Amino acid sequence: MTGSSDAAGAWTGRGAAIPTRVLLLRHGQSPLSVDRRYSGRGNPRLTEVGLAQADAAAASVAARYPGATAVVSSPLDRARSTAGPVAAGLGVEVEVDEGFTETDFGGWEGLTFREAAERDPEVHREWLGDTAVAPPGGESFDVVGSRVSAALDGLLTRHAGTTVVLVSHVTPIKTILRLALDAGPALLYRLHLDLACLSVVDFWPDGGASVRLVNDTCYLA
Repeated sequence: MTGSSDAAGAWTGRGAAIPTRVLLLRHGQSPLSVDRRYSGRGNPRLTEVGLAQADAAAASVAARYPGATAVVSSPLDRARSTAGPVAAGLGVEVEVDEGFTETDFGGWEGLTFREAAERDPEVHREWLGDTAVAPPGGESFDVVGSRVSAALDGLLTRHAGTTVVLVSHVTPIKTILRLALDAGPALLYRLHLDLACLSVVDFWPDGGASVRLVNDTCYLA
């Protein structure tokens, strides 16, 4: 851990407690993100731009967080292809965790916002304001939240007191930030995360959390 984490521990009365620092990296650009389409369990590969974003993120992580000891990724190709260069730069293997997979958008997979709203107007309208509502044949944000929370607990247990890079998707990353901030469901709808962005959270042994960075893209051209 860096001196800033030690200082934060002293300031908050946690003394010599060591947090687990989680670097939340969203995957790079895919064809569906170019067209602003719902992209959940579908498995598009990164575009050339996305591959370049992954390389840029990897270089930045290696330079800024050289002490990171693990890279955990969603199983989907766009996440694993982003995680690969990061892991190579740190000299570690990629650990795949199904719990950090993106939301299953069911019948809306591959549709634009407008197409989904036209296809299922009432459900789509309810889904935009109620985390218990699921897309047809898909997952609600409440279900995703439970899945991601359990996966996060496992990650914090396996990698306690270290720095870990977690490469995932927009909804799981927003969910983790929501948990860290102890925020309400509105955060899922109001927080914007760019492709290949980095957010950083320290999770403390006493259950507390410190959000240190959100949506950083300074390393992208």
